[in-house]
Amino acid sequence: MVRNGPTVKTARRPEVRLPELAPWAGGELEPDGDYDGVEFADLDLAGQEGLGARFMDCAVRRCALDEAGLAKARILDSVLEGVRGVGTDLSGAVLRDVEVVDARLGGVQMHGAVLERVVVRGGKIDFLNLRKARLKDVVFEGCVLVEPDFGGAVLERVQFVDCVLRGVDFSGVRMAEVDLREAAELGIARGVESLAGAVISPAQLFELAPALAVQWGVRVVA
Repeated sequence: MVRNGPTVKTARRPEVRLPELAPWAGGELEPDGDYDGVEFADLDLAGQEGLGARFMDCAVRRCALDEAGLAKARILDSVLEGVRGVGTDLSGAVLRDVEVVDARLGGVQMHGAVLERVVVRGGKIDFLNLRKARLKDVVFEGCVLVEPDFGGAVLERVQFVDCVLRGVDFSGVRMAEVDLREAAELGIARGVESLAGAVISPAQLFELAPALAVQWGVRVVA
């Protein structure tokens, strides 16, 4: 008799269908600004302040976001493509039904953010801060994440597909249906003890065995 293993619930991906967009007329972002159906393309938004702004049915393409202040922003049904920058502040932001494509970012602050039906595809993000964030139906696909910090976050139906995870911190994370099996590289610096609720492959279990043994207080003696 053939026994089927337990199924793993897959993340629901966003289905972003942008309307005809109006090019951004210029000027700087504004705190609590309301942007609907706008395309921001090839712009330098570095250092601009959009605290609490709302972006609905928008596209942000090839823009510089260095030190951009987007804390508590709401980004809905939108696409971020080819964005780049260091120190972008998205703390406490809400991203829902969003595609992030080929981003080149460093030191992004997303602590306390809420991500739902989000795909991060391609690109590289260094030192991503997702401490105490909530991720539901999120897919990291074909991207490189260097030292991402998920400390204290809640992850539900999150998938890592063909992506590289280096020096990840899972300390205090609560997981449900988190699928790590297809990660191209899985390097956990901290938080091995928080993998309850995750699904890994036999090969990954073998690689994580030394860290698990230390966590369990098991001595392996030849």
